[in-house]
This record gives sequence, C-alpha cells and structure tokens, in this order.
Amino acid sequence: MAPGSTPLLEPVLQAHDIHKSYGKRSVLRGADLTVAPGQLVAVVGENGAGKSTLLKILAGTLSADRGEVTLSGDLGYCPQAPVLNAGLTVEQHLHYFAAAHRLPDLDRGHELLRLLGFERYAHTPVGELSGGTRQKLNLTVALLHDPDVLLLDEPYQGFDWETYLRFWDLVDDLRGRGKAVVIITHLVFEQDRFDLLVDLAAGRLTPRTDSREDRHVSV
Repeated sequence: MAPGSTPLLEPVLQAHDIHKSYGKRSVLRGADLTVAPGQLVAVVGENGAGKSTLLKILAGTLSADRGEVTLSGDLGYCPQAPVLNAGLTVEQHLHYFAAAHRLPDLDRGHELLRLLGFERYAHTPVGELSGGTRQKLNLTVALLHDPDVLLLDEPYQGFDWETYLRFWDLVDDLRGRGKAVVIITHLVFEQDRFDLLVDLAAGRLTPRTDSREDRHVSV
C-alpha cells in the first residue's frame, strides 16, 4: 500500500452476479455491489429499472434466480411502502419491534422519534397519521436495533424540508459510527453527500465516473 493511502475496509455487504427475471422479463442481469462500513451509496435508476427488486434481494425478502449476497452484521430494511398496522399506535409499534429484536428498552426508539420530530404522535394510531409521518415511523422501526447496514427504498417520499434535513443529520450520525447506508432512488439530490453513486440500467450496476476521490470501495 502506498504511503498516505487510505486502507480498504472489509465489505459489510456484497452482491455478486445477481440475476432476477419475472417470467420472460429479465430485470437484473448480473448486478454486482460492494459496500464498506461507514459508506453512503446511492443506487439510481429509472422507474421499472429493478431498483426495488435489487433492494429486496439485498434485504433477503426476495430470492435471486442466480447470484450471491453476503452480509456482515445486522441489517435494517426500510421498504418504500410502510409495513405498519393501522390500528396500532406509534408507541405500540416500538414495543413490538423491540420485542422482535430482543431489545432491553425503547431508548433508541424514543431518540429516533425526537430526532425525526414526531414524538408528539407517540400515542396516535398509525391509521390517523399523514403519509410523511408514517414514513418516519417506517424509518424508525428499521433503525430501532441500530443495524450495521441500512437499506432504504425512496426514503424521502412524503418528507417535508425540515424532515429531509433531519434525515441527513441522522445519516451523518450513522456514517460517523461506521454504519453503511444504501439508498435506492430514481432521483439524486446533493450528489456530493454520497461516497458512491451507481446507475442501474439494463439489469447491471455501473459506478459513475464523477465519484469523489475518497470513494475507495466500488462495484
């Protein structure tokens, strides 16, 4: 290694040669992705390019036809459509997800409610929440167990400007603690925030050539 160069970190998430078809329609055709601890990655593609399919395969909720995904550490997954119970309150969701992850308390959950600015809705049923507030809860339950890798599918949907800024503050905190964040989106704002930008087109992932110099882990 050259003097003064940045040491490569062991990947926390790797996907190799991922293929997925729906009937005769081939969506993923050998997609590869490598993500390091503390790295913020954007996977960008047009609607229908297979972004959500890729994220589901990375999250383990959908099987690939071919290929391999390797994960080191705990995973948090925030799908585009919140998977929540309309009849339960925000606080009840925290209790159920904390029990599922065998967490000793709700301290992290209450901290996330405060950081995302919706603690006043703690005892409100999800069915009475706005779409943006449901998305906040969707993100909260994905982060409740403080995962090593966070997968986000179009996370800005329904966020107002203040929540958008709070979201990036939260992402900065995660990266600072060595957590990896992968964001699937069809639009990328503020590209300089990301360590790695990759385009999903024709079933493959291609890194953009305008990556920052310190983006030392690539696909």
